[in-house]
Amino acid sequence: MDTLHVAIIGAYGSAGVATADGLLERADESTQTLQLTLIDDGDPGGGLCILEGCMPSKDVLSAAKHQYQARHDDRLEGTVNAVSERVVEQKNEHIHSFARHRREHVHELADRDRVEFVHDRARFVDDRTLVVGDRVIEPDYIVIATGSTLNVPELPGIDTVDWDSSADVLDATTFPDSAIVMGFGYVGLELVPYLSEVGGVDLTVIEHDDRPLDAFAPAYGETILEIYREHFDVEILTETDEKRLERTDDGVRLAVDRHGNESTVEADGLYLFTGRRSNVDGLGLERTGLEATRGWVESTMQARDDKRVFVVGDVNGREPILHVAKEQGFAAGANILRHAAGERLEAYTNVPHHVIFSGLGTYPVARVGHTPQTAAAAEFDAIVVSTEASSDGVFKSKNHPEGVATLVVDASDGTVVGYQGLHLHADVMAKTMQVVVEMGLDVREIPDRAYHPTTPEILDSLIRSAVAELEAR
Repeated sequence: MDTLHVAIIGAYGSAGVATADGLLERADESTQTLQLTLIDDGDPGGGLCILEGCMPSKDVLSAAKHQYQARHDDRLEGTVNAVSERVVEQKNEHIHSFARHRREHVHELADRDRVEFVHDRARFVDDRTLVVGDRVIEPDYIVIATGSTLNVPELPGIDTVDWDSSADVLDATTFPDSAIVMGFGYVGLELVPYLSEVGGVDLTVIEHDDRPLDAFAPAYGETILEIYREHFDVEILTETDEKRLERTDDGVRLAVDRHGNESTVEADGLYLFTGRRSNVDGLGLERTGLEATRGWVESTMQARDDKRVFVVGDVNGREPILHVAKEQGFAAGANILRHAAGERLEAYTNVPHHVIFSGLGTYPVARVGHTPQTAAAAEFDAIVVSTEASSDGVFKSKNHPEGVATLVVDASDGTVVGYQGLHLHADVMAKTMQVVVEMGLDVREIPDRAYHPTTPEILDSLIRSAVAELEAR
């Protein structure tokens, strides 16, 4: 029986470990003996989500949420203050535990026959030859799972000023009096309220478009702007572009163009929440036929320019979401074995399932499946119904009447193909709607039954409206 040698670069991350798990689960079905080399130089190791992403951010946001909700409720007296030192201490305890669990799992895999873990850096010296520490290996397949890194914009003067990233915010126990925020995507939507609520930072946010959340219906971005301006006292400059940065005696000055007029904004600090890019620095891709540009990874997770290289997780630039990274890893493992056996590879497709913990998680944004925009782009006849949280008395009773929800239904057969929500508990409802969308349920067959006066009744309202419109056609 031939031996199939696979090397995984970035084995501590979610995508890398999922690839290893998937390969080992399917190894018994393969006609070849599997040999795995797991490579990661992470210290402490554990992957972006655990160390600097979704896990620690939710930890700190939860403390800020308690402070905000107490401050926001006129029925309560006294003050509740999040103590940043305790917030960071608890966050560190949790992520160290999560990371340790991940490392232990990887090391347990390395205890198996023909599996090894190498705690070192890997780099290509040609198409499929790697230098790992003082070793040279030539595996049959290479999996790149090296994640992403902050995309620092090429803005004049940016190399002359100090700035903080999202990772810095998660470790911060002191904050500037004022700051400029560049980047108002998912990360900015989550951390801007935290900086305002816990840090007490006077913030000016730069937003390039007329509102955030451009992939959603306009009401979503407009609701975010209203909540952030009124509830968190954040100044948001919409339709504004950065021009240049310069250091001042007290901090930074940013020149901006707004509606064709140039002006400046000054503050003590600068936060960059400007998105992520593929982390291929130091991999030596220039010595290979690989080029990490748009479309460099196919839907099979196979590199476009080398059929024996697979690229999974954030590094492939396709969809930087934790659960997607894991699914891509399993898909890549299966496709490696298919390719080795001369079989047809299968494309990885997923139903979008995203949650942004905006408004400190009090006003989360959830998306499952199609939005009205993506449905229109797909050119199928869609029924789109929306409702405002304020129309449902339970949201008023819970003191958070702001928000909106949307249901997208295929008019040809009644199938629910999408749900979006921006309101209290939208993150929890997303799981229910994921089941509805991924099972392809007909909106007319979903039980119209209120089980208790609580926030998920907003889903009943959407369902009834969609059924009425469908039956009226």
